[in-house]
Amino acid sequence: MLVVAIDIGGTFTDLMGFNDKTGEFVDAKSLTTPQHLVQGIIDCIRKCGIDPSGINELLHGSTTAINTLIERKGAKTGLIVTNGTRDVYLIGRGNRPESYNLFFHRHEPLVARRLTREVNERMLASGEVFEPLNASSVEDACKVLAEEGVDAVALCFLHSYVNPEHEKQAGEIVRKMLPNAYLSLSHEILREYREFERVSTTIVNAYIGPTVGGYVRTLEKGLGDIGFKGDLTIMRSNGGVMSPEIATMRPVAMMESGPVGGIIAAAQVGQTLGFPNTISFDMGGTTAKASLIKDGEPTMAPGYYVGGYASGHPVMVPVVDLVEVGAGGGSIAWIDEVGALKVGPHSAGAEPGPISYGRGGTEPTITDANVVLGRLDPDNFLGGDMKLDAAGAAKGIEEKNAKPLGLSTVKAAQAILDIAISKMSLAVREVSVAKGYDPRDFALVASGGNGAMHVIAIARELHIPTVIVPLFPAHFSALGMIVADERHDLIRTHFTDLSQLDFAKLIVVYKEMMAEAQASLRQKNEVEYQCHLDLRYVGQEFTLPIPVTLGMMEAGDRATIRNAFDQMYERRYANNSPTEPVELVNIRLFVVGKRPHMNFPTLPNKGVPSPTHHRDVYFADASKALRSPVYQRADLGPDVALQGPALIQERGTTTVLFEGDTLKMAPSGEMIITVGGK
Repeated sequence: MLVVAIDIGGTFTDLMGFNDKTGEFVDAKSLTTPQHLVQGIIDCIRKCGIDPSGINELLHGSTTAINTLIERKGAKTGLIVTNGTRDVYLIGRGNRPESYNLFFHRHEPLVARRLTREVNERMLASGEVFEPLNASSVEDACKVLAEEGVDAVALCFLHSYVNPEHEKQAGEIVRKMLPNAYLSLSHEILREYREFERVSTTIVNAYIGPTVGGYVRTLEKGLGDIGFKGDLTIMRSNGGVMSPEIATMRPVAMMESGPVGGIIAAAQVGQTLGFPNTISFDMGGTTAKASLIKDGEPTMAPGYYVGGYASGHPVMVPVVDLVEVGAGGGSIAWIDEVGALKVGPHSAGAEPGPISYGRGGTEPTITDANVVLGRLDPDNFLGGDMKLDAAGAAKGIEEKNAKPLGLSTVKAAQAILDIAISKMSLAVREVSVAKGYDPRDFALVASGGNGAMHVIAIARELHIPTVIVPLFPAHFSALGMIVADERHDLIRTHFTDLSQLDFAKLIVVYKEMMAEAQASLRQKNEVEYQCHLDLRYVGQEFTLPIPVTLGMMEAGDRATIRNAFDQMYERRYANNSPTEPVELVNIRLFVVGKRPHMNFPTLPNKGVPSPTHHRDVYFADASKALRSPVYQRADLGPDVALQGPALIQERGTTTVLFEGDTLKMAPSGEMIITVGGK
């Protein structure tokens, strides 16, 4: 069985394939083609010599969904709501996170007020009908939206998370009167209370729906044109995969589908090597991302804000919890109006790219700084497929950064890296220290084309003792997609006091959610179910998810559930209130369809490696270059040990070892680095 995964990044498109019959890996990397993303995929398939007709399954992660939203290039969208709730979306939340920020601004709505139409209907929070749906008012709303020429419609009625009947009826009318418009019904996207967050998530789904749906159709056609006949699978933000049909209906579920593959792979690699607690660090061409993995499981968030908490768009779908900063290989180094050196968030991307790419780039980047410092080999970039312009990189940094700062070119290049390392270290702190975890208790797993080059500096900054550079780090997100299971997350709001919880009703809702998830599953041979109850003390706003089993619900085991909540509250907040009443808010169900296990090969014995050559490299001290050995990773067999300073080159990335670092190869091929001899 040949499984291929493709991850489209801001600069490069990565391909990773594995044939479980022969035990062979294939990989390829090509520049991303922003104007026609499918072409970058086809380029990778052709570059690695795979016959498309022989691919059994192709998994794909893309930034199309989130880029459409961030760049505000989505569809013209209309909104249909319950009479009296027209301005819920415009008003948003009344909180102001940055009280003294004079430049604070609220979220910029994706739907204009004139495109928000009210209809006559009303459902109570109990699910009872207070006012029946008036079909003619829905028809009137559709006529207005048709005249406005909307391409998508979001439909979100009050309390439809409890009883969606009115939404279903209105949806049928909208489909008849606006047959060409993309339609999002809130109960199909998010069955959770909080009106602003629910309507925002539904609108985002509708806003990006036509673009994502068109992209998926173009992808299917483009692959079909070159002979692909297997199954196409899309990565989703929760770390699982889904079918193209689900992705087209719920594109909001693939907002972060690109980077989460690497996090899933980092969890599996750490668990295999005896490091269940790891921090995934992925540095690509445009951004760097960090995510915490505890006890072998990635940290999940119930949702997030695209564009930041203060003024972003809430998207309340389960997502692997990650922090992203604008520090990638293509991040531009620039001087601000007061003469300070800044790095990012703007990126040179794939077009024109860093100066050293020789594709017309004129702004110095992190990649150019690494070329100047000798960490990148201009003649062996991407395995020699791409030559770098070292002289151009040095000249660009000298003119744009060094001269304005009164520094030498080398010191300016080192300053660029120092600033980037500080930004990326803050991301790692945010997923660990800010959540109550000590990063020294975790191993740092590096991935992305630039991750291995900078991870040791970040580990030294945060006193992290162990770094892991996995197999195929430059293709790691794609590799993670290969091992990712199919996953569907469902949520239902179910308000009740825990002491009065009717477990029979709870089981009915649970089984309804199970049936809904099973209908969406492709992988049905081995299925796992995980259920959580969102609990909180009465009077509080936020909840904690408490794992429960069907057996606990059937036994009505209220005491065990309550005790688990008190214990988790104690771990999270260092106190609890066992005598205070507790209430249930939501039921969450995670359904995982296990994919067939891949038997990856072990590393063959290769003897004692010799460096291919030596090169002058600047490490932490820009005033002194060290003559450092350069090894090829392909020459390193199991249990080989190396001491820094040294460079380990492979296709797609370079690992930088500082003085005092010790590297040991794992039998399965990963590089385990003890930082600074600790």
